[in-house]
Amino acid sequence: MAFLIITPMIGFVVDMLNTDRREQVKSNTEQDIQAAVDFIAQDLSQAIYIYDGKGIQDIKNQLPDSSITNRTPILVFWKRQQIKNSVPINSITPNKCVEKQNAGKCNDTYVLSLVAYYQFKDTEATWCQPSGSPCPTRIARYEIRDGVRKPDPVAADTNLPYYNVSDTDPAQQPDPAFNKAFDFSKPTVSVTVPQGLADNNSGAKNPQVLVNYIDHSSGPPVKADECQTALGNPTDPTKVTPTPIPEATLKVTDNTGSTPNTNSFYACVDTSKNIARVTIRGNSLRRLQAKDADFKTTSSAYFPTATVQVQGLGAVGK
Repeated sequence: MAFLIITPMIGFVVDMLNTDRREQVKSNTEQDIQAAVDFIAQDLSQAIYIYDGKGIQDIKNQLPDSSITNRTPILVFWKRQQIKNSVPINSITPNKCVEKQNAGKCNDTYVLSLVAYYQFKDTEATWCQPSGSPCPTRIARYEIRDGVRKPDPVAADTNLPYYNVSDTDPAQQPDPAFNKAFDFSKPTVSVTVPQGLADNNSGAKNPQVLVNYIDHSSGPPVKADECQTALGNPTDPTKVTPTPIPEATLKVTDNTGSTPNTNSFYACVDTSKNIARVTIRGNSLRRLQAKDADFKTTSSAYFPTATVQVQGLGAVGK
């Protein structure tokens, strides 16, 4: 009698615990994906130039870790970043600006930064839990930043257009991969200086992981003109006659030959209007299991998707 009563109860409790665990990881994934798009939206709001699909292809060999085939750049843009208390208004040097006795003696300034969001598709054990293949993918962020430039250079300065290195903190100096020759009139030329002087062979600092457990299976179908529709059917501003910009130019996606309909991290970009629409799809099932965690319509609730569309507040020449 005890066996007949307890066994169903145990099964019920186990099923309830499993359901609760699934709901918990589903909630965690939804929060992670939303936090990721919120972060990207805030980052993009400072953009002054966003590369579309063609632009990224043109500069791909100049981007960080371009030789690593399982790292795909999806969203790349230039932004202006504020550096506080870095430009002296008297005879002190920039590295003294943060000292209490010099409060109010330095101004804020802005520097250029090249920001690149990638999708990583490797098998590094740290990001592949529970263990097993295929691993989930993750989104990581690179940033290559200019240094604080001297507003009143003189001929005697040895590090023009910057302050002398000995007078600045590392945070006020340009990154080794920043190319001083970059010009927005030629946005695909002299984008970086690959020097191999920092943490990887590109001369850029090591990337920071934004979010893990991104899906990389064939997802739900998307419209062939999704980006054109979402961005208001943009036309090429360089043409006298209005000519629609092709979907392949507007869209930057993580699709590959083995999974042609992935679309789990992609961007729709209208460079001329400085607008980007970013979509991310997570995979909460992959937090629980290594196998059979691919997208299915019947389990779509476990693959939360978040989208954000942002127009940069700045623009080149404005």
